[in-house]
Amino acid sequence: MAEKANPTRMELLKTKSRIKLARNGHNLLKQKRDALIMEFFKILKKAKDLRGELNEKMGIAYKSLSIAHAYHSTCELESIASGLEEDLGLEVKARNVMGVSIPEIQVELQEKKFGERGYPIMGTSAKIDDVVDNFGEVLRLVVTLAETETAIRRLIKEIEKTKRRVNALEFVVLPRLEKERDEIIFRLEEMERDSFVSLKVIKRRLEQEAAEKGAA
Repeated sequence: MAEKANPTRMELLKTKSRIKLARNGHNLLKQKRDALIMEFFKILKKAKDLRGELNEKMGIAYKSLSIAHAYHSTCELESIASGLEEDLGLEVKARNVMGVSIPEIQVELQEKKFGERGYPIMGTSAKIDDVVDNFGEVLRLVVTLAETETAIRRLIKEIEKTKRRVNALEFVVLPRLEKERDEIIFRLEEMERDSFVSLKVIKRRLEQEAAEKGAA
């Protein structure tokens, strides 16, 4: 059982100060929660758009692969694929959103000049080039989507943590402090009433004693 606060003016001032601090913290956390939720929905829309674009590009890439398969055997395609080395230019940065580190990945697929694609020109066709370009674009989108998915997970985690802190202040800390404040005020007023009654009794006795002395 929690100890009752001392019914003193100093304790009342301290409790009021704690209430003010808790309310300020509650307001700041609510602002942080709202800002995080706004950012969450913005990135969620970006992820949704990316998924749609990725599905479209995957369809194009696999269609180009099917066309290339009509011109080249499976063995040829597998041999070409095993010899490919894609050099991804990745630049990873981070931006801060209300204390949450959001990754930002810049992807640059280096443009390959004629004869520098990692597979021989002889024995291949432009259909192979289409497949490589299309799947390179798919790879870029996959990396970008991974960035947004990571940001979404981090934001969800921080939003949940912030919501718990907001609820703790709103439904636990503030009610407890306000109850303590009210109890201190009640007990101080009760003590003042008791003191007032005691003073009146003492005054009456003094007046009575003075009257008795005067009569004597």
